[in-house]
Amino acid sequence: MARKPPVVWHPAHRSNYTAASRRAKRLDMVVIHVTQGSYSSAISWFQTRRADASAHYVVRSRDGKIAQCVSAQNIAWHAGDWHVNRTSIGIEHEGFFDDPDWFTAQMYRSSARLVAYLCKKHGIPINRRHIVGHDRVANTRCPGSYWWWDHYMKLVQRYA
Repeated sequence: MARKPPVVWHPAHRSNYTAASRRAKRLDMVVIHVTQGSYSSAISWFQTRRADASAHYVVRSRDGKIAQCVSAQNIAWHAGDWHVNRTSIGIEHEGFFDDPDWFTAQMYRSSARLVAYLCKKHGIPINRRHIVGHDRVANTRCPGSYWWWDHYMKLVQRYA
């Protein structure tokens, strides 16, 4: 089984996610996001009492450092769709979707290791039907046309 990469715990405020006891069989998707800001600002926003948003993880651009903000058993508010939130894990990536310079090799590798681990742990198939961009579940441009899906999916498969 793929090993869990190192993560640091930066919990979202409890008012920004739904406490639950989701089990692996209830999870069937990983949703990829771009923060439209910095790693630290995303974490700070999720810790703000009235943000009404969260993601399970945030990945930093320059070195691939991973913050976990919501436990996988709980429902993060990341997709803009309640059904998707209930059955998915949301991963934010530092940067701006219209600037490809944010999407570093370190970020792709770190995120791919995390997704490989999560897919193996929760029985989520490693394919584009189950690892999707936010734009596939909501009316948004996220993660944008610069997200290198072919490369990313090859990394996920390799690390799995």
